[in-house]
Amino acid sequence: MKDKGKKRVETKKIEKAVREILLAVGEDIEREGLKKTPERVARMYAELLGGMHEKPERHLRSVFTENYEEIVLLREVPFYSICEHHLMPFIGQAHVAYLPSGRILGISKLARIVDCFARRLQSQERLTYQIADFIMNKLKPQGVAVVLEASHSCMTIRGIKKPGSVMVTSALRGIFKRDPKSRNEIMSLMHK
Repeated sequence: MKDKGKKRVETKKIEKAVREILLAVGEDIEREGLKKTPERVARMYAELLGGMHEKPERHLRSVFTENYEEIVLLREVPFYSICEHHLMPFIGQAHVAYLPSGRILGISKLARIVDCFARRLQSQERLTYQIADFIMNKLKPQGVAVVLEASHSCMTIRGIKKPGSVMVTSALRGIFKRDPKSRNEIMSLMHK
């Protein structure tokens, strides 16, 4: 389902820019293998950055009233994003938890919220906060905990070249931030 009034990615501008990059690195843009590369790259960016114009609120249509007051945790949600510093991917998994206050969210919606924010130009730190803040502000649970673990290609295949390194970020809200016992419980559940 597409958001009404959604701004589109301007693929023709991306195609033109990719042609310029190929020329700048000394490539023959008429070579068979490169003829359609600008189109492919433009479609790729439209797909990878599709969350930039998506409203995450659309994923709150499956909120249910439920008298459940224990932790809800979705672990190991795969995600990919594009680092805004080098336009290279970072890939990992998200662990998202909340402690309900009379309302629960359809489980697939947690993964969709992660995807919505991940499919933008990002830093992992901001992505972590955006997911946690959105769930806290919109669902109004007693607490939210988000932990992201990701491998950044801008570090693994260029620059310092440290393959296998994983960056971990966390965002704790509400009871998970205030109460050490709750924080310890959620962190132990996330890493079983």
